[in-house]
Amino acid sequence: MLVSSVEALIPVLQTAIGPVILISGIGLLLLTMTNRLGRAIDRARSLSGELLTADDAVRARIERQLDILWSRARLIRLSISLAAISALCAALLVIVLFVTALAATGSAWLVAALFATCMASLIASLVVFLHDINQSLAALKLELEGARAPGRR
Repeated sequence: MLVSSVEALIPVLQTAIGPVILISGIGLLLLTMTNRLGRAIDRARSLSGELLTADDAVRARIERQLDILWSRARLIRLSISLAAISALCAALLVIVLFVTALAATGSAWLVAALFATCMASLIASLVVFLHDINQSLAALKLELEGARAPGRR
């Protein structure tokens, strides 16, 4: 009897591999995002220090960069939150797959809803992440314009 129940769980285990791999991929994405958040925060702290001794022209440029960094940090936080929701939905999906297999219930709507929520959160996270990348290019453009300004090296 135990052998037949284990044999019945093998297809469930095979099905659960997909969400587990997804969780691993999202974990790597979260690592990248938290690194970007840390770098944005470090850069904002560095610019804040420069702001104290800057003249008016440089001060305006630094303040624009700080505005962009604040916006970027908020975007990255949103992206991290959406990716974490996606990973949580994938983990819940694995649990629901096991429970429905053990209880022999047909909760296809719940599995489908969790999977759709997982994918929608992941897509939204990536869209926000792309927006952050565009903002970082805007900050770089400001920095390069400041470096090319007259009176600077």
